[in-house]
Amino acid sequence: MSWRGWKGTSGSVGTSSPQVVLVALVGLWAPLVVSRQPNFIVILADDVGWGDLGANWAETTETPHLDELAAEGTRFVDFHSAASTCSPSRASLLTGRLGVRNGVTHNFAVTSVGGLPLNETTLAEVLRAAGYSTGAIGKWHLGHHGHHHPSFRGFDYYFGIPYSHDMGCTDTPGYNLPPCPPCPRHGTPARILRKDCYTEVALPLFENVTIVQQPVNLSSLAVRYAEEAARFIRRASGRPFFLYLALAHMHVPLGVSPPLLPNSGRGIYGASLSEMDALVGRIKQVADSHGKGHTLLWFAGDNGPWAQKCELAGRLGPFVGAWQRQRGGSSAKQTTWEGGHRVPALAYWPGRIPAKHTSHALLSTLDIFPTLVALAGAALPPNRRFDGLDVSPVLFGWSDVGHKVLLHPNSGVAGKDGEIETLRLAQYKAFYTTGGAMACDGSVGPAQHHQPPLVFNLARDIQEQEPLDVASREYQAVLPAISRAYAQALEDIATDNVSIADYSKDPAATPCCNTQHVACRCHQPGTHAAIPEHHTGRRATWLCL
Repeated sequence: MSWRGWKGTSGSVGTSSPQVVLVALVGLWAPLVVSRQPNFIVILADDVGWGDLGANWAETTETPHLDELAAEGTRFVDFHSAASTCSPSRASLLTGRLGVRNGVTHNFAVTSVGGLPLNETTLAEVLRAAGYSTGAIGKWHLGHHGHHHPSFRGFDYYFGIPYSHDMGCTDTPGYNLPPCPPCPRHGTPARILRKDCYTEVALPLFENVTIVQQPVNLSSLAVRYAEEAARFIRRASGRPFFLYLALAHMHVPLGVSPPLLPNSGRGIYGASLSEMDALVGRIKQVADSHGKGHTLLWFAGDNGPWAQKCELAGRLGPFVGAWQRQRGGSSAKQTTWEGGHRVPALAYWPGRIPAKHTSHALLSTLDIFPTLVALAGAALPPNRRFDGLDVSPVLFGWSDVGHKVLLHPNSGVAGKDGEIETLRLAQYKAFYTTGGAMACDGSVGPAQHHQPPLVFNLARDIQEQEPLDVASREYQAVLPAISRAYAQALEDIATDNVSIADYSKDPAATPCCNTQHVACRCHQPGTHAAIPEHHTGRRATWLCL
């Protein structure tokens, strides 16, 4: 774990100071000043851009509730997802560990047998053991078959979809590029060989282990999520709760209810962004009415925009990855360029987290796990190492010290899935492998390996346009520290207790409420025509496979 010694101030590379020691001591005190176990709400937005938040980017006008949240809390401007695609990002948030440790290095499929390895401990499991009521609402995407389902991963209540909502047809297919076809109603559909659309199975909606609707109605999904979140918060009255709300926004297909149809220059994307903003505002309102001052609300993105979707993708802000763009391909989702993993993030806790505050600390979704565990007065699971930090001092405004070293894994475009291809050290960012995801124009930037690494100074080149000249004094001065940090990180991972996820597939693992219908369509919401697979002690439910 020696590489973690790089945690320190944002000053000179490889130095430490009394300030670092003081901050570490303050971090130890943070959980002790909480008079009772606080409530936690973590809201994760899908494929949202850093520039989709009005508080971050002046051109964005569709997020008044999120902007109000920023004004009443703290905005993090150097906050990163742990990976730049869905399953690895979510696995890291819920374990505090990168995919090379927890085993989740790429996305699970509709037919996946496995999921987040069962020997990995989730945040929900730790908090439930500490006395919390735990709920997950929204997209899971960490395995839906058998005991990989969220109902067996520490959550008392689950309501949502098992994977991304483009991974299954619906009767309200929404806006997508290419367009998603609706679910077939009769007979056997023609097989459409199109990567972005799954036409032969309907997207299911779960309540606990029951499929309550298949296909799900996307146009009403946001309203249902808000209703279920409010109901969960009310039910937890008198007991601390942890709510993990993983939104469908802003992932395609985009679909909004009629009152929110396009009314701005950003068309359907702007309307969908407004809908997400209103949902977050509703959750904040409910949280305030049921324990204001006792609830930490943490909003963040799971990765950057899916640029391949053209006008249906979000704003990058200044993080355009210019070096990659000049060579073809997207520098957003799936990549280790800033646009792929630097995401909007806000924290709100009246009376505890300072208002109107902007933090420049280098933080990550990896930090949510250890921070909430510390604030709950619980202990981290033993016999494993964590990539996240307890950043309580940053939340409370006592410090602006985050990671000195942050690792960025390949998320599907260059190199091996999950491998550490890019490293951040203070203001420097080193690429050992580069490559672009598919761009709107269909181009794909080639994968390139760099030895010595490409190094950018983000303090003066936030667009990642011009790497340092390898012959320059600055490059030669920083390279030894980068190489040392990279070697120590790889050694730490190699000697850790790591897990391996099962990525095998079986059509029998497809969630299906009616195996007699080609699209697994339920005749009526709540109708279950399959054979019972699980029975829980909490209530009589069916898991339909």
